[in-house]
Amino acid sequence: MTDFQEEPEEEKNENEEQELYEHHRFVADKGQGVLRIDKFLMARMENTSRNKIQNAAKAGNILVNEQVAKSNYKVKPMDVVSIVLAFPPREIELIPEDIPIKIVYEDEHILIVNKEAGMVVHPGHGNYTGTLVNALIFHFRDLPMQNNEPVKPGLVHRIDKNTSGNLLIAKNELAQTRLAKTFFDRKIDRLYHAMVWGDLKEDEGTITGHIGRSLKNRQVMEVFPDGDHGKHAVTHYRVLERFGYVTLVECKLETGRTHQIRAHFRYIGHPLFNDETYGGDRILKGTTFTKYKQFVQNCFKTCPRQALHAKTLGFLHPITSKQMSFDSELPHDMQQLMEKWRNYAKHKVLEEDPEPDDDSLEEFMK
Repeated sequence: MTDFQEEPEEEKNENEEQELYEHHRFVADKGQGVLRIDKFLMARMENTSRNKIQNAAKAGNILVNEQVAKSNYKVKPMDVVSIVLAFPPREIELIPEDIPIKIVYEDEHILIVNKEAGMVVHPGHGNYTGTLVNALIFHFRDLPMQNNEPVKPGLVHRIDKNTSGNLLIAKNELAQTRLAKTFFDRKIDRLYHAMVWGDLKEDEGTITGHIGRSLKNRQVMEVFPDGDHGKHAVTHYRVLERFGYVTLVECKLETGRTHQIRAHFRYIGHPLFNDETYGGDRILKGTTFTKYKQFVQNCFKTCPRQALHAKTLGFLHPITSKQMSFDSELPHDMQQLMEKWRNYAKHKVLEEDPEPDDDSLEEFMK
């Protein structure tokens, strides 16, 4: 039995937000002879090296009957063996590119990057260059070789092309393997800030509902409340600021499904502001005044993407076990967007006065 956290290649698109690990579970049959666990797993898993399995054991990622097992453990009949591995990289030539990136933190094992909106994380169909991974390969070019190979970025999660914010990358296989287990065990804290359409009734809440590929459009994720499709997903939120027709919320992810925040908020009737994929790029709330419509269109131009930012990452360092936490400021486009709506909510010139004076009109039409 295997539980893959990455969609098959033919069902992927370049804009994904998800965790990158794979979970395998095997039950040794009644006739199983005593066999070292690394050999047992190699016989059942394709394209997995003994070194990778031993690293997983070293990281504590192999369990036998729900207990951590060492690499020399002898598998016995009816043992339940599970292993969590970082998802293997795709066989794509990684070209170093000198692309500016914002490095928040770096040591010999990990680094944190504050990714700008518009940058794809990993090369793939339609985006073979100009990605964060291409930039990191260039950044790693002078680091010492590991196992006679250049250092490669070890991805354990991804954020969408048009989502900005903090991303955690491993610099070696042991760190990547341990971080994969951290994500699998839900021991990572992630906070996002998002602008959503509408005025949420409650100051805080939880959205629960399986998320999977839409049965009508494979490029879109859909919520299946009955759990008949997709995977379990939970998003906690609290209101940070209300602007009348839109609301700024903080989201805490309990799970890490593709497009989780975007799909969950559409499901409850509050799509993210200017989220083209999930219907937030239309005027969903507000007045019928032409000047209000022009105001919203200018807001769309100010933040020409879904208003979503991965703000905070908290986790235990995979090697030192030290608690780490990294926060990032909202990018300029989202700050400008908030300021526009803050001014509108304060004055409500466009709603209450269909013919505002020239100074007010100039202020709000910018």
